[in-house]
Amino acid sequence: MIIAQIKDVVLRELEESDLPKLAEYANNEKVSVNLRDAFPSPYTIEDARGFLKMVEKQNPKTVFAIEYEGNYVGNISLSVGDDVYRNSAEIGYFIGEPFWNKGITTKAVNMMTDFGFNTLGVVRIHTGVFEFNKSSQRVLEKCGFEKEGVFKQAITKNGSMFNEIRYAKTIANV
Repeated sequence: MIIAQIKDVVLRELEESDLPKLAEYANNEKVSVNLRDAFPSPYTIEDARGFLKMVEKQNPKTVFAIEYEGNYVGNISLSVGDDVYRNSAEIGYFIGEPFWNKGITTKAVNMMTDFGFNTLGVVRIHTGVFEFNKSSQRVLEKCGFEKEGVFKQAITKNGSMFNEIRYAKTIANV
């Protein structure tokens, strides 16, 4: 099922046929270095199957495949908060290295932000980016997210500590 489309980029439900490419792209060290440790490294086809099972249980669905020119290229998600954070969501995404620097992620983030505001009814979407991930910071800024601050030494990845750059966009900024 297609959720949204901007020209050659589509957000749709994740499918079994996406799993080999999901495993391939997530297993790339240049990708995994920017992902949380919940995405294991190395990333196997079994990890991808487990991820799909988790996604299939979601209600409402908030994890989607990113498709470019008819091919699976990555994932994007919104995690809606609970309790006092129930009107906020955290966005997360990745695409395979062969598809970097083509504007795909910018389109996907714009579509997912619209989905969050218009379908899920959240009023704030936020994320944290590893300080060395300049490409993701540029994507968020192009999509109208504002830098809210730096969480110093907030991330431990591969045995090293890094700052986290926090970004957010509110429905008032749309």
